[in-house]
Amino acid sequence: MKKHNHLPFRLGTTSFIVPADLLTNVRFLAGRVHDIEVLLFEVDDGYNVLPGPEVWVELAELARAHDLTYTVHLPLDLQLAGEDEARAASLEKVRAIMAAVGVLDPWAYVVHLEGAALRGSSNNTARERWRERAVASLAQMAGWAGGAERLAVENVEGYPPEFTAEVVERIGVSRCFDIGHLWRDRIDPWPYLDAWLERTRVIHLHGLGKRDHDSVARVPDADLDALLARLLERYRGVLTLEVFNQANFESSLDAVARSLDRLRAE
Repeated sequence: MKKHNHLPFRLGTTSFIVPADLLTNVRFLAGRVHDIEVLLFEVDDGYNVLPGPEVWVELAELARAHDLTYTVHLPLDLQLAGEDEARAASLEKVRAIMAAVGVLDPWAYVVHLEGAALRGSSNNTARERWRERAVASLAQMAGWAGGAERLAVENVEGYPPEFTAEVVERIGVSRCFDIGHLWRDRIDPWPYLDAWLERTRVIHLHGLGKRDHDSVARVPDADLDALLARLLERYRGVLTLEVFNQANFESSLDAVARSLDRLRAE
């Protein structure tokens, strides 16, 4: 299936669709999507090190040849609002990643702000210190990223949707709106979509099966149609089908195509 060139937003998916390396996945997806989410969930000094510079250069060349953009999902273990040592180590990891992938001119860097200890806490002093450290880290990262708007703070499952709201407002970063995380937490996503859309640079979409990140084909037709109708009218960022195998990717593309057909028929 060819990519949807007529859409006002960029339709994408992840860099792990076929069981192979990053470059092989991008070659497979080029011409089928407008954006690829480069998954750097784990980056360390062991088996999962960053690819060499020649890989990033070839990825940039593929982007120019196929009208591709990239979003980069930063590691999941970052402690950007942690205490001094943990925060410094996280920032050094981010700095190294952004230096490596800068040749891609990423549309956005997706970032989680970890704060599990504060989820049920009423300690306002601790919460304020957490927010201050998060803002300071994001401010430093914004310089490496090419602007605060390229940092997209994601709402994470198990956290109240408003958990990062004050940080986002203070520093002027963008949002990554993961609608599947709210569905999994049984939270109505529509009020948040309407409130956040102007600040949203990336949207993650996936269905719920035995777990999340299942095919978008599992999203009820009414919900998928309602989402795409809003995005067609108001959204100009990236919509990522955040799935992790070829079967779910193919069926997700088909589900989006069917939804667009239904909307056009109205």
